[in-house]
Amino acid sequence: MAGALNPKAKDALSKGEIEVRINRFGVLQNQNFKVTRKKTPLGEVPYLTTEKFLPMPELVKIAEEYGLPIDSGTGRIFPRGKKETDFVGL
Repeated sequence: MAGALNPKAKDALSKGEIEVRINRFGVLQNQNFKVTRKKTPLGEVPYLTTEKFLPMPELVKIAEEYGLPIDSGTGRIFPRGKKETDFVGL
């Protein structure tokens, strides 16, 4: 799986955080996401995390753009066609 990562995902994983410009309730804002690793029975999974409640369409867009799962106050979002086990060991 590591070879299939897009450059944005590799950059986010190496830096440990990203800053994304989002549309939050009609206002453009910069939002920081940290990379946190959550333990699962199969291994650790990296998530882009934020404590803020963000609109679901924005979270889906970010998950698709970066190719990484997101954990926020709104919920957990995965890129289309992926599940948690696809990210074990990244």
